[in-house]
Amino acid sequence: MQEKVFDRVEKKYLVTARDKAELVKIIGDNLKKDTYHKSEVFNIYFDNDNFDLITQSIDWTDFKEKIRARSYGGYDRVFVEIKTKIRGKDNNIGYKRRVMITKNDFEEFVSGRQNLQALSQKSIETVDDLQIAKEADYLIKKLDLKPKILVVYDRESYKDSDGLRITFDENLRYRDQNLSFIKANDDKIYFEDDHNIIMEIKASGALPLWLVKKMSEFKLYPQQFSKIGNIYKKLRKDHNVQ
Repeated sequence: MQEKVFDRVEKKYLVTARDKAELVKIIGDNLKKDTYHKSEVFNIYFDNDNFDLITQSIDWTDFKEKIRARSYGGYDRVFVEIKTKIRGKDNNIGYKRRVMITKNDFEEFVSGRQNLQALSQKSIETVDDLQIAKEADYLIKKLDLKPKILVVYDRESYKDSDGLRITFDENLRYRDQNLSFIKANDDKIYFEDDHNIIMEIKASGALPLWLVKKMSEFKLYPQQFSKIGNIYKKLRKDHNVQ
């Protein structure tokens, strides 16, 4: 059964290709490659015409919420996710709830022909699925949300049995037209320097000592970096919007 609800501390770092190569050496000694170790991740973010959710993400209030649809290259499933983040005293706590549908059903969903609650029942696995779908339908209707921006990247991931997960996201790109899970030639590259890599650490508890020591050795510190927030700002700049 797919895990549908996630509750964990999240930290992000911007690292270079050299940093990553050194980190992977020690990570490989302590963690296992994830089931889908390398993947191309497609994310379609929903927002209203004022981009209120993304603006909230940029302003980084104590509470923020996103709705996105995620799929993976070569995979015929779409995860519609409600992602909530709460600012804590020492760490940011992230909660993610999601339901799974097919890519064809996703087209039915965004066209308005069927709601997520009806579509998710085709692959429902737990009683929580229906509630998550109902919540997503409610938020989309209440806030007048629709697909707005596609964010794509290449991910490499590692994990252990205690809830620790480390991912490296490279080749960050985006588009605000042709919002589908199909590759296109008009994607725009976010980082001008292709050595910028986003490392994210997700943990259910304290980080292991070996990882803390290595991060300290490399002088790597957590940063506030929202992919969708920074891409939105770049799109506004591209479109000459003040």
